[in-house]
Amino acid sequence: MKFNVPEMSCGHCTAAIEKAVTAADPGASVACDLTERTVTVDSRLDAGAIQAALKGAGYAAQAA
Repeated sequence: MKFNVPEMSCGHCTAAIEKAVTAADPGASVACDLTERTVTVDSRLDAGAIQAALKGAGYAAQAA
């Protein structure tokens, strides 16, 4: 799954996003691209659950 996360702008943002996703699914793989402001997630959870985790961390995410 790939998401656009416009508010992601620094290393602190990527760390918070990775923490939020892995809290929801400890087995998830998360890759953040600051240049493109995208997050790619490989998870057993559906896109809605990942978006909810990101929203909980303060980041609005839209499917890319």
